[in-house]
Amino acid sequence: MKLLRLGNIGSEKPALIDNQNNFRDLTSVIDDLNPDNLNFETLEKIKKININDLLILDSNLRIGPCVSNPSKFIGIGLNFKDHAEEQNLPIPKEPIIFSKFTSCIVGPNDPIIVPKGSEHTDWEVELGFVIGKKAINVSVENAMDHVLGFFLVNDVSERNFQKNKGLTWDKGKGFDTFGPIGPYIITKDELTDYDKLNMYLDVNGERMQTGNTEKMIFGVKELVSYMSSCMSLHPGDICCTGTPPGVGENMKPPRFLKGGEEVTLGIDKLGEQKHSVVAYKE
Repeated sequence: MKLLRLGNIGSEKPALIDNQNNFRDLTSVIDDLNPDNLNFETLEKIKKININDLLILDSNLRIGPCVSNPSKFIGIGLNFKDHAEEQNLPIPKEPIIFSKFTSCIVGPNDPIIVPKGSEHTDWEVELGFVIGKKAINVSVENAMDHVLGFFLVNDVSERNFQKNKGLTWDKGKGFDTFGPIGPYIITKDELTDYDKLNMYLDVNGERMQTGNTEKMIFGVKELVSYMSSCMSLHPGDICCTGTPPGVGENMKPPRFLKGGEEVTLGIDKLGEQKHSVVAYKE
C-alpha cells in the first residue's frame, strides 16, 4: 500500500495510490497520516475497504509530507561504508544518532530554502522509515514488527552549523525546509527488499550521488533495536538512515547549494523528489 498526503500546506488530506496510480481520498476512513493513525490496526482497517468507493482526487494537487506531526525525526550519521571511506573516517562501531527538528519537514517537491548567511548547504539522499508500533528495548530479531513502512528523504544539511558550531550535529540539520519526506509511504509488506535499493541524487541534472542500501553499516533492524535501547519509539516517529558517497562537502573543491539550482533524488520503488533551491530572503 502507498499512502500519501495531498493539498496545500496545513490542509493536506490523507490518500492512497491505487493500482492505476489514481490518488484516492482516505478522509472517510482516517483524518490524517499522523501518530494516531500510523499503526497496524489502522492499516488493517484501510485494507478492508473497497478502494473503488473512494473519491479520486486531482492528480495536480500538491504532495505534502507523507507523515504529519511525528514526535521524533531521528537521523543516523556515517552509516554507509563507502561514505565513511570517502571521508577517510573509521567505520562506526555503534550508530551515530542525531535529531532533525520536526519543523524542518516539508513535502517532496517543496522548495529548499538556503538559511540566512549559509554558504555550506548540502544534500543527502536517504532511506526513511516510520514506526507503527511502540518500541522499547526490542531485539534485532523482532525489530521489523515495529516498522510500518518506508519513504524517501533528503537530509539537507548546513555543514558549517553541523560541524563548527558546537559538539552536536543538530544545529546543521534542522533548518526550515531541511527535511523533505515522501512522496509516499510504502508499507513494509510491499517492500521486502528495502536493504537492496538503488538510490541517486542530481543537482542541475548532474549526478552527484549513486548508492545502494545494501552498503548500510547498520541495517534497519539494527537501527530500530539500537534506538529503542536509547529512547521509546512511538507510532509516527520517523528515521532517516544515512547517505551514500557524493555529498557536496567531500567534492574537490567542495560544492554547495545556491539559490536558483534544482535538486532531484530518488530511491527504487519509493518515488522521486524535485526541489527548487531558494536563496534566503528577509
